[in-house]
Amino acid sequence: MSGTGENASDAPGGELPEYADRVLDVAERIPPGRVMTYGDVAEYLNEEEGHPEAHPEASGGGRRIGPRQVGRAMALYGGAVPWWRVVRADGTLLPGSERRALQHYRTEGTPLREPRRTAGSREERTLPRLDMARARWDGGEPDAGDAPDVSRRRHEG
Repeated sequence: MSGTGENASDAPGGELPEYADRVLDVAERIPPGRVMTYGDVAEYLNEEEGHPEAHPEASGGGRRIGPRQVGRAMALYGGAVPWWRVVRADGTLLPGSERRALQHYRTEGTPLREPRRTAGSREERTLPRLDMARARWDGGEPDAGDAPDVSRRRHEG
């Protein structure tokens, strides 16, 4: 899920599937230095939509979006949004894009944890993980120190 896929303008007819557009909108709202997991984005969208599973008193319409749909949208269409801010729940860096993501995290001051010694490859042992307790964003108002992100996605081709 490297986020190196198409832009909206590359989608058939220049339009994204509705769910993908919503996922990318959330990715653009995540402040620099903060992250959301695939599951966080799905939960946020389902609450926004008013799904009964999220709010029993609501009578939401449409289908629930899950973490896999979020990952698919990011992989296919996320290249023009801050894809590195939508991450795995365990804080590991996205396979195949670790170095690029790490560069973004360091530039933005995203909290990282030092690498642990594991039984994995040398690459896995030398890369830090995201400090999810400090970096995770709940979708609320950005902190006072968070700068607004500039939208880089094109909606029309």
